[in-house]
Amino acid sequence: MASEDTPLMQQWREVKARHPDALIFFRVGDFYEMFNEDAEEGARLLDLTLTSRNNGSSRAPLAGVPVHALDTYLERLVALGRRVAICEQVEDPALAKGIVRREVTQTVTPGAIFSDNLLDSRRNNFLVALAGDPAGEAPLGMALADLSTGELVLQAVSWQELRDVLSRTEPSELLLPRSWEIFSLPVDDALITYRGDWLFDAENATELLKRHYGVLNLEGFGLGGADPALIGACGALVAYLVEVQPTGQGHLRAPRLERGGACMQLDEMTCRNLELVEPLRGDAAGGTLLGVLDEALTPMGGRLLRRWLLAPLLEPASIERRLAAVAELVENAERRRTVRAALAEIRDLERLAVKVASGRAMPREMLALGFSLERIPPLIEALAGIKAPLLREHLEGMDPLEDVRSLVDGAIDPAAPPTLAEGGVMRTGYDAELDQLRAVRDGAVEWIARLQARERERTGINSLKVGFNKVFGYYIEVTRANLDRVPEEYHRKQTIANGERYVTPELKEWEERVLGAEEKITALEARLFTELRGRVAREVPRLQCLADRVAALDVLATLAEVAVRRGYVRPEIEAGFALEIRGGRHPVVETMMPAESFIPNDVALDEESRVMILTGPNMAGKSTVLRQVGLIVLLAQIGSFVPARGARIGIVDRIFTRVGASDNLSRGQSTFMVEMNETAAILHGATACSLVLLDEIGRGTSTWDGMSVATAVTEHLHDRLGAKTIFATHYHELTRLAERLPAVVNFSVAVREQGDDILFLRRLVAGGADRSYGVEVARLAGLPAEVVQRARALLRELENGDHVELRAPARPRRSAPEAQLALFQPPPHPALARLQGLEVDELTPLQALNLLAELSALVRGTAS
Repeated sequence: MASEDTPLMQQWREVKARHPDALIFFRVGDFYEMFNEDAEEGARLLDLTLTSRNNGSSRAPLAGVPVHALDTYLERLVALGRRVAICEQVEDPALAKGIVRREVTQTVTPGAIFSDNLLDSRRNNFLVALAGDPAGEAPLGMALADLSTGELVLQAVSWQELRDVLSRTEPSELLLPRSWEIFSLPVDDALITYRGDWLFDAENATELLKRHYGVLNLEGFGLGGADPALIGACGALVAYLVEVQPTGQGHLRAPRLERGGACMQLDEMTCRNLELVEPLRGDAAGGTLLGVLDEALTPMGGRLLRRWLLAPLLEPASIERRLAAVAELVENAERRRTVRAALAEIRDLERLAVKVASGRAMPREMLALGFSLERIPPLIEALAGIKAPLLREHLEGMDPLEDVRSLVDGAIDPAAPPTLAEGGVMRTGYDAELDQLRAVRDGAVEWIARLQARERERTGINSLKVGFNKVFGYYIEVTRANLDRVPEEYHRKQTIANGERYVTPELKEWEERVLGAEEKITALEARLFTELRGRVAREVPRLQCLADRVAALDVLATLAEVAVRRGYVRPEIEAGFALEIRGGRHPVVETMMPAESFIPNDVALDEESRVMILTGPNMAGKSTVLRQVGLIVLLAQIGSFVPARGARIGIVDRIFTRVGASDNLSRGQSTFMVEMNETAAILHGATACSLVLLDEIGRGTSTWDGMSVATAVTEHLHDRLGAKTIFATHYHELTRLAERLPAVVNFSVAVREQGDDILFLRRLVAGGADRSYGVEVARLAGLPAEVVQRARALLRELENGDHVELRAPARPRRSAPEAQLALFQPPPHPALARLQGLEVDELTPLQALNLLAELSALVRGTAS
């Protein structure tokens, strides 16, 4: 059948053969068309009408989308994880000899997106390439790139660390060797793209990287003698960029090698449990630490803030540099205001630079670049006299690119349209030839007016009009009533409903001059604009360096603004062990409560009291205390002020959390298995310099099993690891550990009893809680009154040490109707049957609570 294809379909098949795993968007006039199997899939995924077109003696399935709506459809396909190859017409159809030449100018994938409409301005869109042997002992090589900003980072990671690294970076696409198809990767939403193993070979990658960056060796990138897996991953990623972006890759920065030890490695469950960038439940706006802090005024500042949150610093000197910068901006309100005012008008310099370098910047984007550069001098002026070393470093390294700003401002018309095709892009006075051509074109209006006035006077036809349309060009229109006055030199061109249209040799000659000028203007403007963009592209490294400086200033000013607005204080950073927080508050929870209603708490851990056992009822705020301690330490180590009256923070190398649990059915794991997996990861990964936050270890199994595990975990943390630990628990028996473990201290969340009611005071007090208040919490949770009353009675007897026979209390029984057979008498309530079936000589309070939970579940089950 292929031999009978039309030339257009033959051309499509050649493109499809080179891109078999992509949907081909094939430009035909004002549409991108899909054919054959692509048309069928595209119609299904995009809800398009599936039609067909002639293809020799047969018909080919066809579906299409308008050119102007391209981004809308790309967004949907990228969200579905599909690859789309954009095949453009690369010559003017009017000038083509035979079929129009077409080429794939880009392949859009989840990890290779450049359009603003498809990107989130506040987060990076990462593509990750991995190389090495997943079954071996050596670290894997990872190359991480955001093609929309040009960032390229290299990092060695172990297979065990991979899940946590990928959870932090959230790549949209993974690029892997074909041989990795047998391995299960710890990713959920990313598109996985496989390429031949040869692409990841270090020797091939080295040669490719040297050609791409125009260098003789890789020493300048810190890759001399580097792990072959790192070089292989980097080379494969650059090769893939060439594949998806064949028309230009000059925007990709030189690779930056990140070595371990500078930043804290946050694992997946800590990021999740502390709700750093994503809420645990739903998409609650502001329900994350990032949501509270993100007052950044530039898109690149917003992206950098997110990266800072996920990579707290470990070097006290680096933290102090940031804190000093934030402090100076906190103390000088006027400077902070003027700095932020200048930042507010700066556009996304990072992504604008990439668009310029890759030849995608259109007139409006060049204007945005020029406008942003105009705001750099006021920003520099606002920072004049700054003292903080980090701020001074950014100020001194800030290149205002006056030459680029002047070039753009002098070339692009401030009223330029979005696209080149609309014309009027280049400023008057920029090019003499262009000005002359425009004068010819613009003179047409006056010439037409003069011609019309002259012909009306000469012919006596007062209704005579000179007009233009794209089909016939310029014409003279005469109404039917005046046809007898038409001069002989008028040549009839078109008959219309109420008259005739004519042309004259003079009119045709002028038309050729005007239309010729228009064509020349279009071509000349395109050439001038492309040349301008090329000149600016040569300065992209300077632009990217400026974008880095602006982003860092934006984050520092943002942290200062939040500190002032929220009443944060500068923490004291120490290299020692101590952790002391005075009047600490949860930075997220306090923003969701009425002013001054959040109850602050003091927390102190040191060598003599490094393990805190925290007891108290559910809903009292134990989990909030755990999370707020973790968040305050993390904030301090990113260089931020913290929500407290005062804080002394000894640097921690890791923050581990096990807060809450739920059945992980997708991985075939129960609540208890999830708890134990997370706890095991903590015990294997924590050191004496770590902060460990544990909540309710062991509640997913029986009481005695759970308490045994919780005790053993606490002993291990105390005796073997020595880590700063806060352990929130319902097991009051754990408070006895303070009697034999010298570094264990007991605290509880205060509760005030008011008759049968309780009031949660949300305040930490020394000493363990002596009651769980489980029955009161059950009442607040809405258990039926009769169940709560019965539980209270049972609990009183158990607390008095009485032997309790767990049977239902006496109560009037409903008699069945006399005519009803015994077979149909209602069965006993399942909760009652459960109580009657127990034969237990003695129950502890904890066992009674477990029984209460079971009874509650039975009551809810029958009620539903």
